[in-house]
Amino acid sequence: MYARRSGCLTKECPSVYLKRIDAGNVSLSLILLLALVLLISAGVAYRVLAGRLEQVMSTPVELPVALGNFPMQVGGWQGKDVPIPDNIQRVAGNDDFLNRLYVNESTNQWANIYVAYSASPRSMLGHRPDICYVGGGWVHDGTDQSNFVSAGGMDIACLIHRFHMPAPRSDSVVVLNYYILNGQITADDRGFSGVGVRNPGIRGDLARYVAQIQISSTLENSTRALACEVADIVMKYFPDVNGVVEIADKSSGTLN
Repeated sequence: MYARRSGCLTKECPSVYLKRIDAGNVSLSLILLLALVLLISAGVAYRVLAGRLEQVMSTPVELPVALGNFPMQVGGWQGKDVPIPDNIQRVAGNDDFLNRLYVNESTNQWANIYVAYSASPRSMLGHRPDICYVGGGWVHDGTDQSNFVSAGGMDIACLIHRFHMPAPRSDSVVVLNYYILNGQITADDRGFSGVGVRNPGIRGDLARYVAQIQISSTLENSTRALACEVADIVMKYFPDVNGVVEIADKSSGTLN
């Protein structure tokens, strides 16, 4: 059972045994050090990638033609831009927007159009009229599913929201609302509430987006009248299902 090794009569020479312990400790230390280095490297890499992703997400994806080039004159309607405060723009988080009052003197009608574009569809969630208007102090009287036919013959599904201000005020407003999601019209925001659809597009990627169109006035027939006139033009500013932006092929953002 015993063997003589280097003058030692034992199962195993103590000096050899100690060397093996030292070798084991060194190996374990190296493993722990390597694991620590890998952990630190992974953390650094994550922070770099997270920073780049944050930069990508915070960089607006620009449309080929900005919504500010939308024509001021549409049929018998004459427009005037209505500024939106910077703090509201930050909360909305849109990549581009249009907020304009149109007046048709020949028919004695007026309506406001608000178009919001975002390459990160998830940022549009929670910005429905029945949420935003109520948050602004309006009382929601109801919402109806409806549709209208554009001047070009498109049958467009929409929602009609009705609101009023509580007494002693007597203001009321009707809001016609629909969306353009990746080139397709929808009145249902559930179309961009899924995880996959909500992921942001990257700079230069126009294929993934959502645009919200709200047309409001005190009278429903005024909202419908303006919606019929502008709907076809609005579509030309956004990528179709093939990613083609029709207005980008024109020399300016104005249409006859």
